[in-house]
Amino acid sequence: MSGPRVIPTWRHGQERLYVCRTDGRTIAWYDREAGRVNLLSEGSRQEVLAVLGPFLTGPVAVGPPPVPTPAELARLSLHPDDDLAPNRPGEALLIALDRAPGPPRRLRPDPRRRALAAERTVGDALDRLEGAGWHTLHSVPLPGGDRIHHLVVGPGGLYCVRSLYARKQRVVVTDPLVAVGRREPRALLRGLRADADRASYALTAEVRPVLALAEPASLDIATPLREVRVLRDTDLAELARAGGVLKPADVEGLHATARDRRTWTRV
Repeated sequence: MSGPRVIPTWRHGQERLYVCRTDGRTIAWYDREAGRVNLLSEGSRQEVLAVLGPFLTGPVAVGPPPVPTPAELARLSLHPDDDLAPNRPGEALLIALDRAPGPPRRLRPDPRRRALAAERTVGDALDRLEGAGWHTLHSVPLPGGDRIHHLVVGPGGLYCVRSLYARKQRVVVTDPLVAVGRREPRALLRGLRADADRASYALTAEVRPVLALAEPASLDIATPLREVRVLRDTDLAELARAGGVLKPADVEGLHATARDRRTWTRV
């Protein structure tokens, strides 16, 4: 084959079709999700469209690659060790359990595993908001060994989300106390507000606190809540219904700042 050829690849979970010459040089690529053919040279337009013809679906924009936004440039310059975006839900707990799994037999379940189950349940629910223009970072480290379980950035603003294991148990909230089942109430909302305040300081933007309950049997909010929301994991999609707070460029810029580990060293 003497003409250009199409090479499919996957980047960040998205398919791209690269158009390459026989010497391996890339002359264009088709971003199917964005509906755009990016040309590196206007002179190759006709041959690129001809070879991509069988792959094009729907209306397609054709032109030079868009100029990277400041958020994209910041992401490209970020060292992999400082990038928090790849963190899985419960990343810190996964590392702790891998380093010190504990004895194989215990009279009581390891509380870290219950906490991990909660973070995975809540994290999976938040990750499903991605298609609606939201981004979620998991296990954001804070100085002193603390961490934010989940930080959510989207059109409706920023949220600091803490997961709480409550499988098949009744949860009673008496601000700032939270009681799960028959356990002693704990002042979880006080610590959650403090985490949100630290995140607001780091990002110089308002961050609202959310307590997310993983699989509770029931929820009883006994007193009015101040500046905090308490939601079941199945109700977290409510966050995506809020909009009009941040523009898309602001969302991307805040996400780029938040995913940088160095952002959190000063709080």
